[in-house]
Amino acid sequence: MKKRTIPFMIVMTLILSFCISSMDMSHAAANQLVPDNPNQVQMLEEPLADIDQAIEEAISEQVMPGAVVLVAKNGKIVKHNAYGYAARYTDADFTEMENPVMMQEDTIFDMASISKLFTATAVMQLWDQGIFELDDPVAEYIPEFAVNEKEEVTIRQLLTHTSGFAPSPSESLYLIEGDREDRLDFVLEEPLENQPNTEYVYSDVNYLTLGVLVERLSGVRQDAFVSEYITEPLDMEDTMYNPPASLRDRIAATEYQPWTERGLVWGSVHDENAWSLDGVAGQAGIFSTATDLAAFAQMMLQDGNYKGEQILSDKAVELMKTNWNEAFPGQDQGLGWELNQSWYMDDLAEVNTMGHTGYTGTSIVVSPNQNSLAVLLTNRVHPTRETVSTNPIRREVSEQTAAAIHSWSAEQMKEMVEILKTKDAFATNRAAYSLQLHLTAVSRYEKLDKSDKVIKHLKGFQQLIDEQLDQEMITEEAYTTLANNTAYLQNKWQN
Repeated sequence: MKKRTIPFMIVMTLILSFCISSMDMSHAAANQLVPDNPNQVQMLEEPLADIDQAIEEAISEQVMPGAVVLVAKNGKIVKHNAYGYAARYTDADFTEMENPVMMQEDTIFDMASISKLFTATAVMQLWDQGIFELDDPVAEYIPEFAVNEKEEVTIRQLLTHTSGFAPSPSESLYLIEGDREDRLDFVLEEPLENQPNTEYVYSDVNYLTLGVLVERLSGVRQDAFVSEYITEPLDMEDTMYNPPASLRDRIAATEYQPWTERGLVWGSVHDENAWSLDGVAGQAGIFSTATDLAAFAQMMLQDGNYKGEQILSDKAVELMKTNWNEAFPGQDQGLGWELNQSWYMDDLAEVNTMGHTGYTGTSIVVSPNQNSLAVLLTNRVHPTRETVSTNPIRREVSEQTAAAIHSWSAEQMKEMVEILKTKDAFATNRAAYSLQLHLTAVSRYEKLDKSDKVIKHLKGFQQLIDEQLDQEMITEEAYTTLANNTAYLQNKWQN
């Protein structure tokens, strides 16, 4: 009997191990991004398709030479398209290349200030290890920082842009003699422009300093830390500092910079200060693709976990998406992530919507409430930074992403009304209530699959918001949102 028991135990152990392994693999597969149809996640295809025309128009108006858009919801990639050119010009006079490079879905972009999110993530990983507290003075870990009355500046204040620093170093770092260490020493000696925690001023100096903090606390250079603890665990194979020359043809070109004697910047970091720091800095330097950046964003939506890898603790993620700047209305800021910024998040903007932009024309919006994300990557500084703003097209991508969600059904439109209500879009609560009541009737007919009734009541809804606009009961911006959603939903039922 004993002779049969031992093999049986071994077999059962192997089976149990296999089952646990299979469950782990299944879980990892379940929490990673995969392509799918918008309908599978209750998103309307038409608003997403309309992004194409908006991007093409922006390219024709020389807002940027090219772009890549990626939209995902519930872990499903519902849109991923490339437009225009990754490299088109040889100089700031828009001289055409003999062999311009078309944009591809896997084109690698200079992320510019989106790099700050990787710095903030690295900082919070060190916080997860219990190495410091957010309200510790920076000088406790970087002693030479304690000059020019900066002894009390905290790590949290650097992360939330409330430290008192000016927007940029007082002198361009590439003009300072010496090496990377000399230039970082210059940064650490920078004086404050304001008293800490008295004003919000978006500052590269904050994140240059945080980059030094990561290096001091970890004992390795920032690029090595980010690679080992962020990009490798997330399988972000196309995300890095200082991409090798072999990847140049996959990289979007940026600016023609004769003042740095670099000519056309293509494959090297655009930001002059980051370039002078050997391409590795806290405020800029990351290169990435739309797919990789979406994985990074999905990790935030999944409480720090992606493909079974726990990058951040639940608590760290919660702290990163908490608004620490209530004292500065309109400047909502988490730790690294900007919050609720309508100027590029548009209708995706809510109190906990996270995002960031980059000077090269990049942007990302992450909505926990909608479990969705929208990535827009452009090379708008190619071949010169003297171009029109990309903010309108950033808003357009966010607006159409939100429309695809809220135009799916009358119930989803009711949710949009509720969101607009929190933004004081209605003169009275009764105005919002009357819209929701009307949409309840539409929803009832949707459930009964009575298309004629749905269309009739949607026309009535349009008349209702027309009247509210005439009577100044609704803002023009909210009216435009609801009118667009109504038209999209009506088209759905007519087709």
